[in-house]
Amino acid sequence: MPKTLLAVDDSATMRKVLEITFSGEDFRVVTADGASTALSRMGGEQPVAAVIDTSLGSDDGYALAKEMRSRDSRLALVILASRYSPYDANRGRDAGVDDYITKPFSLRELLARIRAVMRRCAPQLGDDVIEIAGLKLESVVHRVSCAGHDIELGDIEFRMLHFFMTHAERVYSRAQLLDEVWGDRVFVEERTVDVHIRRLRQALAPTGHDRLIETVRGTGYRFRRNPA
Repeated sequence: MPKTLLAVDDSATMRKVLEITFSGEDFRVVTADGASTALSRMGGEQPVAAVIDTSLGSDDGYALAKEMRSRDSRLALVILASRYSPYDANRGRDAGVDDYITKPFSLRELLARIRAVMRRCAPQLGDDVIEIAGLKLESVVHRVSCAGHDIELGDIEFRMLHFFMTHAERVYSRAQLLDEVWGDRVFVEERTVDVHIRRLRQALAPTGHDRLIETVRGTGYRFRRNPA
């Protein structure tokens, strides 16, 4: 399943180069030309990695990286800088950037460094295979299926389902799900959980497994081993 990468650059040419390069490397690439578009794409697309140019016209790439880091502690963040300086490197570290690459750069090197960062940032789901009520989740290959047919899930929905299936029958509040699925350093609203629960239910609805996710009024959510 392709992983979503967000490429932020105010140059249309560079955006197209990154899109063409990474789309052929098992990535689904979405692009943005500035901070506001990037944050909108981040909320809607849930990327696992982002490449951000430091020069975004009137926007500051470091400030954007810092805001993106505050929203997702697991996002792999790579900065593209026009030059190297200790001051800029420190700004990158302060913003929570994982890697810092100066221009000119090799696209192969950029790809290798993004993958290295992703390996460091990826949540440790283990190598387990879990099956409940005919729903099968395979962590290593990032696959969810029923009766041999794949069910397409976004990264957040996959992590949420993995947590639910490994903690079935227990009730979790929205705050607890934020900590377990997004990480305790991510600052997003609790209603974000409801959005992803809805997406997960929609993905599971064709096989009837959406009924396994139970809303516990006033508390949160529970994953049943059998439909209620």
